[in-house]
Amino acid sequence: LAARLAAAGLDVVVLEEGGYYRRQDFAKPDERWSYPQLYQERGGRTTNDLGITILQGRAVGGTTVVNWTTCFRTPDRILAHWRDAHGLSLDPETLRPHFEAVEARLGIHPWPVPPNANNDVLRRGCEALGWEHDVLRRNVRGCANSGFCGLGCPVDAKQAMHLTYLADAVADGATVYADVRADRLEVAGGRVTAVHGVVMRRDADRPTSTRVTIRPKVTVSSAGAINGPALFLRSGLDGGGRVGRRTFIHPVIAVLAEYAQRIDPYFGAPQSVSSHEHVDRGTEQYGFFLEAAPMQPMLAASAGWGFGAELDALMHRLPHLAVVIALHVDGLLAGDEGGTVGLKPDGRVEVAYPVSPRLEAAMRDSHVAAARVHLAAGAEVVRTTHPSSVTLASEADLPKLDAARYGTHRHGIFTAHQMGGLCMGADPARHPVDTDLRFRGVDGLFVVDGSVLPTALGVNPSETIYGLAHHAADTVRSAV
Repeated sequence: LAARLAAAGLDVVVLEEGGYYRRQDFAKPDERWSYPQLYQERGGRTTNDLGITILQGRAVGGTTVVNWTTCFRTPDRILAHWRDAHGLSLDPETLRPHFEAVEARLGIHPWPVPPNANNDVLRRGCEALGWEHDVLRRNVRGCANSGFCGLGCPVDAKQAMHLTYLADAVADGATVYADVRADRLEVAGGRVTAVHGVVMRRDADRPTSTRVTIRPKVTVSSAGAINGPALFLRSGLDGGGRVGRRTFIHPVIAVLAEYAQRIDPYFGAPQSVSSHEHVDRGTEQYGFFLEAAPMQPMLAASAGWGFGAELDALMHRLPHLAVVIALHVDGLLAGDEGGTVGLKPDGRVEVAYPVSPRLEAAMRDSHVAAARVHLAAGAEVVRTTHPSSVTLASEADLPKLDAARYGTHRHGIFTAHQMGGLCMGADPARHPVDTDLRFRGVDGLFVVDGSVLPTALGVNPSETIYGLAHHAADTVRSAV
């Protein structure tokens, strides 16, 4: 969005609370450095009950600096649901030229290299079970296949925003302020008259006493599905009580397995295979899709595979471990309102996400599906993230999973995809953002990011957000 507006001759200012980093900062991949510097809350963001870990980027370029490069266009069935349930006129043909434009700029293409052993587990397991699976598309050029995408690309192969569209915007005159968090929108006369920010201490993720004020003609919130609603709430803009509601996160579970052969799950493209065999399970059950996840040591150790001697023994087996994750599609079932974003008394963000009995049931089913993939791929032993891990050596052990408990604090739950909280749609009573991405009740204020998505997607959301931003540029420009 910044690139297209700057190319049109507008004076564009971008505020980013994270730091600006280059490939030399990523040259020696180090989890001890990367998580505190490149992730929200130094990698420690969670829901308010500590039950769900939230992985979300914080840098110039946002989560694109640390994501795993997986790109999907918005599924047709999701666009149809948005039309029927939320009054949106977006359709595949409307979005097609925008997807084509960002795919060309970001080098999005099917991954041509054979999958690493971690992803090949998913491929082989699905193939043996007769389940749908496919090669993923990634936004990379000249990829070294290192596997360190989540720590910042050391060779500038990942076509993240700081290398592409933000660089384009700066080349056309835009100004990007790193280490400046937007704290509050000042509204007078029905318009945003000022954006008040604070300079952050990069080493501590804490505000300094230095303030920044921008006085814009048009304001766009692109702060994401958690920080964006928090910004509006700090500004006294609650959208009739709808801001922060309907927050969706693709809740993720993980199932680990040990293999006789080396897997080395920390090397190679983090994600190159997926299965959507179970993504649509009707109107009463949550769907889910399967992907692989990389396992550098710190990420693996924090995922919930036990403690003390048990964890120590497992980490010594790390070269022989593989993991399959299941991402659940929230927001599509009747009555599913997802979670909420709110504020703590000191103004910091707070995320709540209740896990319903229907979602618990889906997590049982997804554990079974992931375990079956591992067993079909030849795993010696399969392990869950329950405090007392459920272990399986063959399909005869699958009933153990039926006897286990599922949900918050019963096993590991994660999210790397945050959506909703400032949902767009046709109904002012339900949607704080209209179908043109304007925040209702404030002239010249737009929201262009994942927070406007009225449901989860059932695919990784990055390309949907890229395409939506490309599509929004003409509407935003017309408001200046």
